[in-house]
Amino acid sequence: MSKVLVVGSAALDSIKTPKANKPKLLGGAACYASVAASFYTSTSIVAVIGDDFPKKYVDLLKKHKIDLTDLRQAEGKTFYWSGEYEENMNNRKTLCLEMGVFVDFKPELSPKNSTAPFVMLGNITPELQMHVLEEMEKPLFVLADTMDCHIKGDPAGLKKLLKKIDCLSLNDSEAKLLTREPNLLAAAAKLHKMGPKMVIIKKGEYGAMLSSQGKLFLAPAFPLAKSLDPTGAGDTFAGALIGYIASNASTRADVDRVIRKAMLNASAVAAFCCEGFGLQKITSISKKDIRARVTELEKMIRI
Repeated sequence: MSKVLVVGSAALDSIKTPKANKPKLLGGAACYASVAASFYTSTSIVAVIGDDFPKKYVDLLKKHKIDLTDLRQAEGKTFYWSGEYEENMNNRKTLCLEMGVFVDFKPELSPKNSTAPFVMLGNITPELQMHVLEEMEKPLFVLADTMDCHIKGDPAGLKKLLKKIDCLSLNDSEAKLLTREPNLLAAAAKLHKMGPKMVIIKKGEYGAMLSSQGKLFLAPAFPLAKSLDPTGAGDTFAGALIGYIASNASTRADVDRVIRKAMLNASAVAAFCCEGFGLQKITSISKKDIRARVTELEKMIRI
């Protein structure tokens, strides 16, 4: 049994920046998050791929010892996204979006994965996220990530989901959209009232804010002189976060104790993601690289 179960999309991404064009890289929220989590603990991925999904990407996931029991292959094309970034790397536009086999994706868990104690619900609809929880046997900690399209597309379903999870991860614009609050502190307070005891609001290059038990923690983003591609950084952050928690917690009290250190680890791994295209960088680093970067972050925030 894996400690962490990651559910979401597996994709092929074509990424264009002012300086490079990288076609059909391994992408998808579940791939980013499961690789990030695998640095810390045993991890399983739940996703669907098409018959065009390259074997080299399957082998790459295996290299990270990710359990692929519930990585289903269906007849048709893999979920495909193509996007172009502006010079500042903060703004991007979608050039092409083909749902492929992802449009009919319904996660079905094998018996061993239904007992995983730590669960990350990635970028699938609130309805499917609820379906996953209904198949689980009382997980210790559930982290859900959401996107603006689901906030707009199924707000009622999302609010139902929020009552069932322990931690919500979303970016600042999504937090404002969901709560209709321009202030992030006010937004976090409203999100707590919707259900989750922990709320993480990601702010890109400005780090992330954790609100938990009436206390705040601000984790800085690791400063980079050069960012090549921010695609998947948020999913990488969430995956590293739950991976670290799972490797250091066996009770809910433990989760509260380690969450701040988990935030720093998540920031460190997410920064590595931005230094390469797709998963190229984070699939080439080591635990030693991550520990060194976390140590640097700790020095930066120490008074």
